[in-house]
Amino acid sequence: MGAAQQQEPPCFKEFMALRTEAEKKRGAIEQAGKKKVGPAVACRLFNEYSASEAKLIKYVSTNADKCGMPKDLLDNLSKSHAQTTQIRTRVCEVAAAPPKPRGPSLSDALSAPVPDSSNVRRGHGTFDTLSGSPLAR
Repeated sequence: MGAAQQQEPPCFKEFMALRTEAEKKRGAIEQAGKKKVGPAVACRLFNEYSASEAKLIKYVSTNADKCGMPKDLLDNLSKSHAQTTQIRTRVCEVAAAPPKPRGPSLSDALSAPVPDSSNVRRGHGTFDTLSGSPLAR
């Protein structure tokens, strides 16, 4: 076999390791979305993913020329990271916000006082005609 084996491009292993780490963290976010985790957990996952993206961007920006990486790779990674940062900011703001007050539950609504003769107000209203003539005021 006289044909030379195709070699991996320089820096391929390091780039792929960083990319695999970022993809793994992105997968964790997707799984968390399916499980509907709380905002605090989602914030932590987005922070981890954002940090792994930042490592990948730093590696590409430092080694792009030396490793022969495509010119648009850094632009694409940076755009993706900007979107991740926006989402992370919103998720972490929700996680940091105090919990919203809850409205009454069904049991609260059902355990409300039952109207009887002591707590019903009598007066002139819409239903006064039920007990007499509407003209007899």
